[in-house]
Amino acid sequence: MQKHLTRAAALLCLLASTAAHCADRIALDGGGWLSLDKHALQLTDAAGKELARLPMRARQLDLRTTNGSGIAVVLDAATQHALPIRVDIKRGELTRLAPLPQQSFGVEGLCLFRDRQGLDFLFIAAKDGQAEQWLMHGATPQLVRKLSMPLDAGQCKVDDARHILYANEEGIGTWAYEANSEAMPARRLLKAGARLPAGPAASPAVVVEPRAQTTPMARLGDVADDPAIWVHPRDATRSRVLGTNKKQGLMVYDLQGKQQQFLDVGRLNNVDLRQGVTMDGEPMDLAVASQRDDNSVVLFGVDADGGVAELTRFATGFPEVYGICLFQPRSGGLDVIVNDKGGAFRQFRLAKGSDGWSSTLAREFRVDSQPEGCVADDRNERLFIGEEKRGVWTLAARADQPAARKMVLAVGRDLHADVEGMAIYEGAKGAYLIVSSQGDSSYVVLDAAAPYKVRGRFKVGFNLAEGIDGTSDTDGLDVTSKNLGGPYAQGMLVIQDGYKRMPDGPQNFKYVSWEDVAKALNL
Repeated sequence: MQKHLTRAAALLCLLASTAAHCADRIALDGGGWLSLDKHALQLTDAAGKELARLPMRARQLDLRTTNGSGIAVVLDAATQHALPIRVDIKRGELTRLAPLPQQSFGVEGLCLFRDRQGLDFLFIAAKDGQAEQWLMHGATPQLVRKLSMPLDAGQCKVDDARHILYANEEGIGTWAYEANSEAMPARRLLKAGARLPAGPAASPAVVVEPRAQTTPMARLGDVADDPAIWVHPRDATRSRVLGTNKKQGLMVYDLQGKQQQFLDVGRLNNVDLRQGVTMDGEPMDLAVASQRDDNSVVLFGVDADGGVAELTRFATGFPEVYGICLFQPRSGGLDVIVNDKGGAFRQFRLAKGSDGWSSTLAREFRVDSQPEGCVADDRNERLFIGEEKRGVWTLAARADQPAARKMVLAVGRDLHADVEGMAIYEGAKGAYLIVSSQGDSSYVVLDAAAPYKVRGRFKVGFNLAEGIDGTSDTDGLDVTSKNLGGPYAQGMLVIQDGYKRMPDGPQNFKYVSWEDVAKALNL
């Protein structure tokens, strides 16, 4: 990669001035320069010989290269529009690329960003604070998201390793933004004279691509939350994904992500599912969801073709019901574990008789702060629960056992608060616990048995071929090891996406092939 401005130099440049020329000459690997003056963009070799020249009146040069080629961008001084340029150092060529579509604003600041997936993005900012992030791959740039930046942002720079976008605000100082479009939006003001962050960048998580995505929610804002996977008993390719809609009810999707059903049952938060549960002598496929309007548990039945219908509801006694999961003991029956925001858990035993459905409180326990996600390992009768700011605990799942807890994975190096969705992959080589590390939009995979070894971390990036964005700020997730056919022969992971990008839109769920995860983490 080119010897570009260091993080320190780039930031010092921003702190020193809001002028346009923080970097108008960039050193290239193997010698040579890419230079911008008042008349042209010029590519020269190590001896100073001109290799290529593009006449232009422009400013604000930025560049990203790999193996002798890459992309540069400048700001046209006459039109105030970004000009992307292909740079081929080996051939000595500069080629104008397809411009961004006509903007409704004049660009004041621009800079490039290369993410951990190796994708190049362009930030552009207007005088009034309007800003956009564009994906610079393929024949035509694609708008990823709109965002706000400082007024009069005359210059910006990105630290790729730490995915930090630096931008000036005249009279105020330099702001540091999260550059990754899939991360939670955040910014902080760098105090004058403050030292740059010390130490190396955080170790990167591997990146996998989603294979499909669901139809976006009908409402904007924080809507989608938690999925559950139902496997068709005769034809796994006709399986279904249930997803909660926190403003309306329960959504049902097919494996292509198309909505098949909507149940208008109120504000659902979490959902879980078990198949082949014997109730009153009859095998049934059952799902439960936490309902935040009346603080109840909603019980659903799933028929042989994947049709979902509400069966009953029962009260939890909680003032603010939150997370939920199911446990199917080896001895039979079905337990519902539900929690509230205060840290309390209640475990109910479900039953069905001639008088209908009933629930009996079987156990209570608590953690010290707000929980949400939980998942039961039925085969080993272990329960995993998430305390959002502290980490993942495990305890006996049976209601007749003590609720003594053991910390499995604390918030820290691998897990970033909030601790959110959890699911268990039951594979031939063993069981894995997958945990949503919401704070850095990553997912931690660890053994579901002691000593609970961490196997790795991954993120879900862009699938450019299918036009699918990655995942971010994830609440709930679910996984199955069943062969669902095609890319999901080794199973499928469904992940809630907190920020729908390319372009911005309502939240949805992303489908990930477990085979892709296993290969990326060498499982």
